[in-house]
Amino acid sequence: MNVYTSTSNNSNWPPDASSVAVLPSRPLGRSGLTVSMLGFGCAPLGDLYARIDEQQARATIATALAAGINLFDVAPLYGHGLAEHRLGAVLREQPRERFVLSTKVGRWMNPRASRGDGSGYVGGLPHQAIVDYSYDGTMRAYEQSLLRLGLDRIDVLMIHDVDVRTHGADAIDSRFAEAMDGAYRALTRLRDAGEIRAIGVGVNEAEMCARFARAGDFDCMLLAGRYTLLDQRALDDFLPLAEKKGLGLMLGGVFNSGILATGPMPGAKFDYKDAPEPILERVRAIEAVCARHCVPLAVVAVRFPFGHPAVASVVLGAVAPDEVTRNVTSFNASVPAQLWRDLVASGLLREDTPLRP
Repeated sequence: MNVYTSTSNNSNWPPDASSVAVLPSRPLGRSGLTVSMLGFGCAPLGDLYARIDEQQARATIATALAAGINLFDVAPLYGHGLAEHRLGAVLREQPRERFVLSTKVGRWMNPRASRGDGSGYVGGLPHQAIVDYSYDGTMRAYEQSLLRLGLDRIDVLMIHDVDVRTHGADAIDSRFAEAMDGAYRALTRLRDAGEIRAIGVGVNEAEMCARFARAGDFDCMLLAGRYTLLDQRALDDFLPLAEKKGLGLMLGGVFNSGILATGPMPGAKFDYKDAPEPILERVRAIEAVCARHCVPLAVVAVRFPFGHPAVASVVLGAVAPDEVTRNVTSFNASVPAQLWRDLVASGLLREDTPLRP
């Protein structure tokens, strides 16, 4: 796998067609778009957990392209615009048909105000994020994204973070109404005009995905952390609804914030907090089944969602080229059918979980 340290001074950039790997792909619902089954999530490139230098960020994106990844998911929130800047700097040097670009609306950046504390990003740009699901706010966010990316087209535009975790139970109904009355109208207008190919929602709660799916005509949705080896609640309502409506699903958070990648080690994270003992015990049991079949836990976590026919792509983040390589290796690994059956028989997966070898 080539590692590119500069997109301007390296003779290997951009990689020629013969050096680009091929990953299997699936249609993204009814959108007409085809995406690699492994996508690249750009949140960490916004300096989420640590500051990343520009060359490392570009090398990471370049490695994803060379590995055959064509789906890149970003958002204005990621580094308060920094992730879009970094992603656009690399994608601008690629043929436009080579990638599918997804970003989000729901926040625009105010460059005249300091972002303040509590952004959640170690680094990033110093601009303040303004939560705004209105029609005008959505169009403003969309135009700002185009400028930061330096591109003339975005393929997938999603309404971001309309969920209880972000806004609280008391405010969620008003935020949902604002999003449907404002952001949804803006997105459908852009889709009808041919400016974007697909519209969707990106949230952390399956219940909100189902609520949006019933309220509007969406093409795709990005759900984080709610259809994993540790959490199959999306099977109760949303996943059957998605299949019925022909939604294409992108899934993030398949490691549940880390524990399904690291295993039940001390300090392992589950949903952004230290994993409680019941979760640690459950992961130990899952890991034991994986060990009997000589398959790493992380591989099983990455492959698990593809058993459901509505899932088009699993979106994984990375901050270094070797992390991309590791993600691709996990994706390409095979999982024996008996392993899935053993997880079900042990009560570690629901009996109604759709499984494919």
